[in-house]
Amino acid sequence: MEEQVYNSMNWPRIEAIIYGEEASPRDVMTPQVTQTGVLVQGYFPTAEKVTIVYGKASKKQEMIMEDEAGYFAAEIPVRKIPAYHFVIETKDGKIKEEYDPYAFPGQISEEDEKKFLSGIHYDIYRKLGAHPAVVKGTEGTAFAVWAPNAVTVSVVGDFNDWDGRRALMHRLPMSGIFELFLPQVKAGDIYKYQIKTKSGEILLKADPYAFQAEMPPKDASVVSGGTGYSWQDESWLEKRKGFGKKNVPLYIYEVDLETEAKEEEKTLNYRELAEKIGSYVKEMGYTHVELHPVMEYLNDQGKGYSTSSYYAPTRRYGQGEDFKYFVDWLHKEEIGVILDWTPAQFPKGASGLEQFDGTLLYEKKNENENVHPFWDTLLYDYGSPMVKNFLIANALYWIEEYHLDGLRMDDVDAMLYLDYGRTSGNWTPNLYGTNENLEAVEFLKHLNSLVKKQYPEVLLIAQEDGLWPDLTESVEEDHLGFDYKWSGGWIHDFMEYLVKEPVYRKDYHDQLTLSMLYAYSEEYILPMGTRDVGCLKELMEELPGSVSQKGANARLAYGYQMVHPGKKMQAADRQAPEPFKEYLKALVQVYKSCPALYEKDDDPEGFEWIQLMNYEQNVLAFLRKTEKKEETLLVLCNFADVTYEKYQVGVPEGGRYKEIFNSDRKEFGGNGVLNPRVKLAKKEECDERDYSITVKLPALSLSVFQYQPAKVKKAVSGKTAKTGKKAVK
Repeated sequence: MEEQVYNSMNWPRIEAIIYGEEASPRDVMTPQVTQTGVLVQGYFPTAEKVTIVYGKASKKQEMIMEDEAGYFAAEIPVRKIPAYHFVIETKDGKIKEEYDPYAFPGQISEEDEKKFLSGIHYDIYRKLGAHPAVVKGTEGTAFAVWAPNAVTVSVVGDFNDWDGRRALMHRLPMSGIFELFLPQVKAGDIYKYQIKTKSGEILLKADPYAFQAEMPPKDASVVSGGTGYSWQDESWLEKRKGFGKKNVPLYIYEVDLETEAKEEEKTLNYRELAEKIGSYVKEMGYTHVELHPVMEYLNDQGKGYSTSSYYAPTRRYGQGEDFKYFVDWLHKEEIGVILDWTPAQFPKGASGLEQFDGTLLYEKKNENENVHPFWDTLLYDYGSPMVKNFLIANALYWIEEYHLDGLRMDDVDAMLYLDYGRTSGNWTPNLYGTNENLEAVEFLKHLNSLVKKQYPEVLLIAQEDGLWPDLTESVEEDHLGFDYKWSGGWIHDFMEYLVKEPVYRKDYHDQLTLSMLYAYSEEYILPMGTRDVGCLKELMEELPGSVSQKGANARLAYGYQMVHPGKKMQAADRQAPEPFKEYLKALVQVYKSCPALYEKDDDPEGFEWIQLMNYEQNVLAFLRKTEKKEETLLVLCNFADVTYEKYQVGVPEGGRYKEIFNSDRKEFGGNGVLNPRVKLAKKEECDERDYSITVKLPALSLSVFQYQPAKVKKAVSGKTAKTGKKAVK
């Protein structure tokens, strides 16, 4: 019998298994029905003795060590393959039970492979990665990873003493996916993939599709045991459909969880952060939060922008279920959640995506051009359908699994331009001889069209500081299809103006007004975040003047953002003085209650200059409008450090103009130079207009006036309205 078993074994391929060079171990080690029984094999490098326990009666069959490296085999006298497991006695006297992973079928279908190779398996994260499952009545975890150029891949972890010889994965030849079901591996187990490259190098890689990672600085993956979160945000998901339209107020609060989580005696978790952030955001009146990336990262300096594990929320503040609670809590407070996402680049690192299977797999294939010129990170290969599938599925994963309301895509200009940050001669033009990255363009079109088809109300925002045209035009019209563009140019020019002493600002007036030349070329979000102006303290340090003047300048800066066409993003400072917080709350109430400030953000008809070139006095005057005249707002911005007691400004027509907002109110920290009485327009020409009003214009201030049409006096009962007497015919 022993000789018969020996002769029925495939020894060349068994040798490959022993030496870690067999890519299809299931072909060799799956139990086989023979003429005299069932052949069972196993590779147990540390075993002294192995016994098969099989059938309902738990019969036993001792295995024979057919190779001294630890390769065992036995034929059990049955006609059909029974349920069985191994009892292993190791050389150091330990006894343990294991199931045979090669007795279980693969979990990835040929259809899965075809869709993945075509780049259209949009929920591939349900197949690749580590997924607890029950197969043939046995609990375990199904592992799968794409490593097409690897010689072999093994799953290693505490469950097999990190021994790459003991769980060789089976390669699917069509796709280069390696997969294996490991019985008894459970949620919470730590693992990596051991990859043997064609050069013979052994790599230890974290799982690109892992839903959970170890607490940094450790970098292994963790089998996730999420049992399903019970969402309570149905009403919000219905309400958020309104944000898919452009004629609504959008007021975003920037959130860095690391900063928010730090308290004197502890670090807050996701659930505690939900209440802390949500309460503040609701009090202040924001419609959304924008989170810096929450995906796991190892580089504390680069934070989430140097994403190391795209599918795993960082463990720093809890588990994936806890982050779902965070989103759900904000949704119940009717606050949307936008997440920063980094599809442009990924960090270098031995355990990450860099040369994942020993080759340039996820990164661009040209080593001279695949490194980000500013961050020393690696750029994705958008020409690979499988790499694109990884990123597209990841975007959909966060939207689907975590109910996110928007993605802000970071560093889009690094994706779109082949010469981004590179000098002449250090980049390769496309097939037309120009600098557009055509593969990245097609990737973004594919991604954005797919998201909009499945989730039309989810916001797609591009951070792109170049001059790419029509980012926010639809994919159907052969454009990229973003909803909004982060207007880095606006804040750059505005800050260049604002930091100047008022006496010199007249020489930089163009930087204040330049934005209106392109305000309607895209759908813009105007940012005043930590990356743009810092916290309030940092902003005030940059501004000129005394402490009082710095405060007035800061109020004017936030106010000008609010009345300028475009949606708003701010990094309001929780440590800011109460008067400034009250100012922001009042400012947002004006913004949200006045349709003229948001309804026609994308329409030139919603804006009209009154005073564009009054650079000598550092004043801007303009109208914000809707279709209704009574909703017209007159906006006056005084960037001079002097008060104008009698400032004349032209108005569109006769009527009354009521000051509804003034940044100089005392409760905001100002001096209280206001216009408490309604201003009646006089038929006195100013600014090439027939009517005008004269107002007090405080130094370094924003004033907003609401137009009220003049009352029409009607004749009553055939008598004149004035005297009550009958009119003379």
